[in-house]
Amino acid sequence: MEIFDYDNILLLPRRCRVDSRSDCDTSVQFGPHRFKLPVVPANMKTVVDEPITELLAREGYFYVMHRFDLDSLAYAKGMRDKGLLVSLSVGVKPADYELIDQLAAEGVGADYLTIDIAHGHAESVQRMIAHIKQRLPEAFVIAGNVGTPEGVIDLENWGADATKVGVGPGKVCITRLNTGFGTGGWQLSALKWCSRVATKPIVADGGIRHHGDIAKSVRFGASMVMIGSLFAGHEESPGTTVEVDGKLYKEYYGSASDFNKGEYRHVEGKRILEPVKGRLGDTLREMQEDLQSSISYAGGTQLADLKKVNYVILGGENAGEHLFM
Repeated sequence: MEIFDYDNILLLPRRCRVDSRSDCDTSVQFGPHRFKLPVVPANMKTVVDEPITELLAREGYFYVMHRFDLDSLAYAKGMRDKGLLVSLSVGVKPADYELIDQLAAEGVGADYLTIDIAHGHAESVQRMIAHIKQRLPEAFVIAGNVGTPEGVIDLENWGADATKVGVGPGKVCITRLNTGFGTGGWQLSALKWCSRVATKPIVADGGIRHHGDIAKSVRFGASMVMIGSLFAGHEESPGTTVEVDGKLYKEYYGSASDFNKGEYRHVEGKRILEPVKGRLGDTLREMQEDLQSSISYAGGTQLADLKKVNYVILGGENAGEHLFM
């Protein structure tokens, strides 16, 4: 098996077929709805909050609301009242089962439910998928996180509609350091590995450092790309603003960090400061423009054309060119 990550790969251009990059379509069908971009901000307290998710939903972007210190039922009702999609995170604890029951009993439901735990290849996730499918059969269930083909196969067989791939590759994840497990350092290769067995959509979660990494994720099998650090640090971001040497930063910490948990137990995340990078809307526009450019370099007109390009592996013993013959 080839081992590589985003920085080890470059995609190879093909003859351009569009007169303008703006002619390229970056939209993606994900579950029952179509979205402007194949990207979603990470469902973390320092990345999304109620105003940001409302903005994303109104503007046609996919979102997943986090599940920390939140009345998810009231939040879901509020989004329904505004005529917006309901996309929630749940865990596998008794309170999460109760939330699913409440959403069903009160007729609120959910369009998307993301079962979000660090080690998603777990029997506890199997039980939660079954409960959701029984109580909210219309909900599109995203389950994770996993890092192996076996994990993808099991989650799909258990009823997940999409699988989230990535164990500790994020900027504020320390899973591989604290546990010795994970996809940190080879996330893109893990995505390729997992996508080969997938029959349903995959969400690539973590390790994205540049806009070009979105195109690479799509090339290796992702339908949607979850991004943390690139979406943290905006003026609207919910993280606390901190000034250091005259420069402004926003707090950004992992969901499995002690800052998020409120205690130092089973910690797999850390806290960093992200430089304040302007408005979220500007970043979304730049991501779309860069992805349009990626599609044009692929010789295509739509997102799926990225899957057809060749690539090279840079450096290492197994470096080389990989062509479709």
